[in-house]
Amino acid sequence: MKLVFAGTPEVAVPALDALLASGRHEVAAVVTRPDAPAGRGRRLVASPVAQRAEEAGIEVLKPARPRDEEFLARLREIAPDCCPVVAYGALLPKVALDIPARGWVNLHFSLLPAWRGAAPVQHSLMSGDEVTGASTFLIEEGLDSGPVYGVVTEDIRPTDTSGDLLTRLAFAGAGLLAATMDGIEDGALHAVPQPVEGITLAPKIQVEDAHVDFAAPAMRVDRVVRGCTPAPGAWTVFRGERLKLIQVAPLPDRTELAPGELSVGKNNVYAGTGSHAVELLWVQPQGKKPMKAADWARGVRIAAGERLGA
Repeated sequence: MKLVFAGTPEVAVPALDALLASGRHEVAAVVTRPDAPAGRGRRLVASPVAQRAEEAGIEVLKPARPRDEEFLARLREIAPDCCPVVAYGALLPKVALDIPARGWVNLHFSLLPAWRGAAPVQHSLMSGDEVTGASTFLIEEGLDSGPVYGVVTEDIRPTDTSGDLLTRLAFAGAGLLAATMDGIEDGALHAVPQPVEGITLAPKIQVEDAHVDFAAPAMRVDRVVRGCTPAPGAWTVFRGERLKLIQVAPLPDRTELAPGELSVGKNNVYAGTGSHAVELLWVQPQGKKPMKAADWARGVRIAAGERLGA
């Protein structure tokens, strides 16, 4: 089939690579978000998908809005059979959805209908799921509600961050998306409507959602930290300044610390929660680089009874 691939961030690149490597389909063009400011100089930088497409010599389309007439006219000229999508980052209007003969097929990082929305991996981790995965589905006007072509499952490991899990899903999902394109062309795959039970939503994680409440149980603290790493970054407050929490480890045997109360050993830093303590392993003070929590504690000279939290 002739394909137009839509995607923007690094997590979409493995899927583009899989389609380029398949040798079966022609990736005629790529659709991605416009160049965005990045780095200290805030200069405009092309998206990871745009950079990969340019390396491969593929036409790159960067509409400000996917309903722009110039973009729609070019898409009609290309006349793709199907448009595979991975984390494009903009809603597709019906006028665009109607152009490819076999529609737009999205790779979504959850087992639909669970976790429809922008942050499925983060919500899955924060909610304590043990298994997640990726799904390919035919895009319709509803939010991630279209019929499903295929799924792949992935176990959530005890120390996974959202970054770890998303990386694995990006590669597993790339194979799923390529296989879905093959199945659509062969006529061997037919999309199946999603169940009406089990629908959960995964809206974008806001900075306030990443605020760690040490009155919550230790397992909740751990899930929030892992779910919000690397972005937007779990955080608390110490001495009136924000402290990012990069890695913690629950310690079921320590229950003597009050919520947020700090205890410092020679090479360890512990914080109380609503159940048992957690060990702080890596933190990032405001305006500084990530560091081991023990090094941070030595530098700030934590006094007895000091706590994390507002």
